[in-house]
This record gives sequence, structure tokens and C-alpha cells, in this order.
Amino acid sequence: MRILAVRGGNLASLAEPFEIDLAAEPLADAGLFAITGETGAGKSTLLDALCLALYGDFPRVADGADQDLPDVADQTVKAKDPRNILRKGASRAEAEVDFVGVDGRTYRASWSVHRARGRAGGQLQPARHLLVRLDAEGAPVETLADKTGAVKARVVALTDLTFDQFRRTVVLAQGEFDAFLRAADADRADLLEKITGTEIYARLSVAAHEANRAAREAVERARERRAALGLASPEARAVAHLLRAENDAVLVGVGTVARDDPELTVRHTVGPDPLRVVLDARCSMSPGARVAQGALVFVGAEA
Repeated sequence: MRILAVRGGNLASLAEPFEIDLAAEPLADAGLFAITGETGAGKSTLLDALCLALYGDFPRVADGADQDLPDVADQTVKAKDPRNILRKGASRAEAEVDFVGVDGRTYRASWSVHRARGRAGGQLQPARHLLVRLDAEGAPVETLADKTGAVKARVVALTDLTFDQFRRTVVLAQGEFDAFLRAADADRADLLEKITGTEIYARLSVAAHEANRAAREAVERARERRAALGLASPEARAVAHLLRAENDAVLVGVGTVARDDPELTVRHTVGPDPLRVVLDARCSMSPGARVAQGALVFVGAEA
């Protein structure tokens, strides 16, 4: 996941529309840069805009108390409601982020809120959340989601980071710099894998374990089949070898008889007795043929 640009307007102390283009100079090749300014200038609000556009929430209100705060015209709004970021006296606020997902494609996530009838004193309306895919020129080509829940789910899939993971790795709000250190061992390991991209080794380990297990099971099944079939003893193998030799000798004799007596045909039977050879006489069977057939029947019986 790579952030390309962050835009917004009327967010907390940032009244004017702003854009931070990380894909353009001088930031494109900066590698590392700092956001500086006086207290209240809007430094943290830039990070709030980033979180808002992607997840529809930001750390400074996500952990807020579940209490009502006064709004315009005797109305109230929850302290943890992200719409609180709307600048006082403004009727509309928005945040937008262009980013490259883990699939290599470019997307734009946007969040906005407005007051009724476009008036600063109007009732606060539900926030709108949108996720679109961009083409190579940065123009929207496909709307992927237009509800906060659906947008968040798609963003998690495209960034491979939940909001909680994002706020502890990519964005550390003021007062949360030790969030990573305070995280549980399992959570810290999961975050490190996602940051460094080494989660592939965990998947390879699982795949290797599964392949090893499947191979062991295949070997065990083969052993069970072998045990069920049993192995021929040396004596049995010797008898089988002798019978094959005798069968070959008889077949040679049958071939001689059949060659001398053209009225005979020789065919092998396919069945439980593969050593048996049947002589079909179109006329009367010659004495030599009867002797050969008897020998074959004998061999077949002994087999």
C-alpha cells in the first residue's frame, strides 16, 4: 500500500482546500520529510484526513467518550462522532486520499459531510463514504463501494491493514507513540509482518507443513495397502518362476502342433486362469494336440 495524495477542506483548523501530492516533486524523491507548524496549525488534522478518507474514522475521536456535545440550533453530536471534524461555521467538509493497493492498482477513497440546505446552521447530515478505482491518468473508472461499512471492508482488503493496525503503524496520533510498544506480543508480531512484508514466510511455513502432512498420510496409506496384500515368500516366487518356464515350454509345443495341423487355432483365454490355452478344432483334434491341451490344463491347475 502506498499513499499518493491527501486532499481536504474545512477540516478542524484547516479552512482552505489543501492537497499534499506525494507523487510529485519535491516530495516524490524526498524519502523522508517533516510536517511542522505552530500548535493548532493543523498538522494532526492532515493525518486525520488520511484516516477519515480510508476508514471513515480517526484516532482522536475513535477513543472519545460516548457523550453528547452541543451542536448548532440546540442539537447535539456524540464526542466520538467523526463528523465533529467539520470546521465551525462551515457547511461542508471533505477528505480524500489516492493510494496504490496491495494489488498494484490505484484507488481513491473519499469522505464528506455537510449540513442541511448547505447552511452553516443546518442539521448535520450523515457522512458519505466512497471508494473508486482510478485509471492510469487518475480518472475514476469504477465505483467499488459507497457505504462506510463496505468502503472500510474494501480498504482493509486493499491495504492489508485494519483501522486499528493502520493507526499503530502508518499513523501514530499524539499521545499514542507507545501504542506499538504496549501492544500484545501476538499483535506486535502481526504488525511487524505486515510492515516488513514477511507474512509470506508464515504462509510458506503453513504450506510446507500441510505438504509434509499430506505426504506422510500417503506413505501410511501405501504401507497399509502393502500389509493387506502381503508379500510372496521366496518359495512362492520360485514356484511361480518354474510354472512360467513350463508354460513357455508348452506354448512352444502348441505352436509346433498348430503349425503342423493347419485346421487348429490357438487362443489365450482372458480370465482367472491366464496360463490356460484352449485349442479349438475345426475338425477332429490330432493326437499331438490332445497331448498339448492336457499338458496345458495340468499346468493351469497347478498354477
